[in-house]
Amino acid sequence: MQEYKLKRGFKPETDRIHECLKEAFPSEIKEEDGKFVTSYGVLSKITVWIEGKKLAVDTESDTSMTDDELILDSNKRFRDFLYAATGYTAKERLKQAKKEVSK
Repeated sequence: MQEYKLKRGFKPETDRIHECLKEAFPSEIKEEDGKFVTSYGVLSKITVWIEGKKLAVDTESDTSMTDDELILDSNKRFRDFLYAATGYTAKERLKQAKKEVSK
């Protein structure tokens, strides 16, 4: 499970997160116990929820898939979702993760 800080102006609202998921992953999104669950490509299960003021994401990958195009597409869509949901680029998220570890 990963937690991501939200950029100022990006409110921790489940409706907004659901919209971001819908845009990034063209698949069915179910709601279970306040968490959104979907799957796409090599990501066999993506679980997203708001924890405090952070976005929590848990993913499970299907390692049996070897189609490089599908893998790249799944990763790009996941990164696009995180950018839309948090407001931070991959580089900024990495910088924040390093800062959290050094505390």
